[in-house]
Amino acid sequence: MIPRHLQIALAVLLAAALGLSIYAWHVRKTVAATPVAPVDTRPLAPPVTGPTEKVVLYVAQDEDGTMRAQPAQIPMPSGRQQRAEELARALISLYLEKNSPHVIGAGTEVRSVFLVDPGVAVIDMNGAFADSHRSGVLVEELTIASLIHTISANTPNILRVKILIDGKERETLAGHADLSSFYEVAAVDQLASQLQAGQ
Repeated sequence: MIPRHLQIALAVLLAAALGLSIYAWHVRKTVAATPVAPVDTRPLAPPVTGPTEKVVLYVAQDEDGTMRAQPAQIPMPSGRQQRAEELARALISLYLEKNSPHVIGAGTEVRSVFLVDPGVAVIDMNGAFADSHRSGVLVEELTIASLIHTISANTPNILRVKILIDGKERETLAGHADLSSFYEVAAVDQLASQLQAGQ
């Protein structure tokens, strides 16, 4: 006959093994039920190198519906197209900050800016730019005007600008600002002047 203390030890070991099995089953079930985050496979853009340069960003102000010129010191590459991209990225980065004067949706990114001669710029934004943008005539116009005016004021000879979302045309930004056609830079500059005069 097996001594009583060995029977108790065996019972404790069996209970522990059963408990560990149940715990392992629970952990496996939890891991299987957890959605796997998609892996971002886009290539990383190399960091901008080169000397910093003083530029002017035209920053929308939600509080009073105006636009203000804001000097900034940012690294600027030598290529004209890359400079336009960095200007757009600097403005969007400012808008994504915690205490931004003009709030845009999280995840907004500038995919690229293409300069096409003669005098045409195509700004390609990601889907989050449009999908998470607040809807409203003024907030949408402020975003478009500040983006176009920042690039055109710092990049000479741009006459017309087209905005794409994920490389495709879209009717509106968030229901109001027209993205289906080209923006004339002269008209945007005039609007920007009016918005700055309202300060």
